[in-house]
Amino acid sequence: MFTQQQLTSILSSLPDPAFILTRSGRYAAVFGGKDLRHYHDGSGLVGRTMSDMLKQEKADWFAAEIEKALASGVLHIVEYELSGSDVKGSGDGPAYSIWFEGRVQALNFKVEGEDAVVWVASNITEKNDVQHRLLQLSETDALTGLYNRRKLIETLDHRLSIFEREKFQTSVLVFDLDHFKRLNDEMGHHAGDTALMEIARLCRQHLRQDDVVARFGGDEFVVVMPGTHRDDALEIAERLRERVPVILRENLRYESTISGGVTEFGPPDRSSGDVLKRADEGLYLSKRAGRNRVSAL
Repeated sequence: MFTQQQLTSILSSLPDPAFILTRSGRYAAVFGGKDLRHYHDGSGLVGRTMSDMLKQEKADWFAAEIEKALASGVLHIVEYELSGSDVKGSGDGPAYSIWFEGRVQALNFKVEGEDAVVWVASNITEKNDVQHRLLQLSETDALTGLYNRRKLIETLDHRLSIFEREKFQTSVLVFDLDHFKRLNDEMGHHAGDTALMEIARLCRQHLRQDDVVARFGGDEFVVVMPGTHRDDALEIAERLRERVPVILRENLRYESTISGGVTEFGPPDRSSGDVLKRADEGLYLSKRAGRNRVSAL
C-alpha cells in the first residue's frame, strides 16, 4: 500500500517520539516527536545507549522495563519521570521534572541481532499537573490549606491498619479554639477565619514532618502523630496549647486558648471513628474542667 519512503515519512511525522530500543539499551532508531511544544530532535540518539545518555540508576530502570516488555510480549504501559538530574552532562536535560507515559511493545523480529521494543513516549506533564491539583482540592481544606475530613479519615484508617499488623503506635490529638463563637461575634467572621489560618500556620511550623494535620470542621483540628505514644503526644499538645494564645495575641490582639484531647491506638479500635470518639471525649473533658488544657484518655 505504501512505499518504504512513504512509511518512513509517516513514522517521522508522528507527534510523539517512537524509539526502537534493543535489549542492551541501544537506540536503534528514532521516529516522530514532531510536537515541538514537548519534544526536542532525538535523531542524535541513534547508535548511542541509554547508559551513554542517562545516569546509571535511570538507565537500569529503562533496561528493566524493556525486559518486562520483551518477557510479556504484550503492550507494556508505564509512567515515568525525567529531569536534568537524570541526564549525563551539565545542562543537557530539563531543569524541571517531565512526566511521560511509555507504551512499550516487543517486536517480533531482531534489530541488528538483538531483541528489541518500540517505545512510544507521550508527554503527560500537563495532565499530571491537573490531576495533582484536583487531588489537592479533594484532600485539602480551602481556608487553611490543611487536610480535610476525607483525607483525615483515610490517613487514620491507614495508620490503624499498620497498627493492627505491626503494633506501630500512633497517637491522635483533637483540639478546638475556646469561645470561638465569641471571637466571631465580637470581631467578625473575618477575624475568626484569620485565627484558624494562624493556628494552621503554627501547626505546620512546629509539628513534626511526619505528623498529619487536618481541619475536621468549624474550629476543630485533628493531629495524627505516627510513631508516638500518648504521653509523648500529650507533651506535643501542651507545647501547642502554650503557643496558640501567643500568636492570637500578636496577630489578632485577641485573648483566647485551645482545649484538646489526646489518645493512642488500642486493641479495641476497629475504625477511625473509635479513635476520634475517644479523643473527642478527652476534648470535652478539658472543656468541662475549665478549658485551656489537654486531657489524655
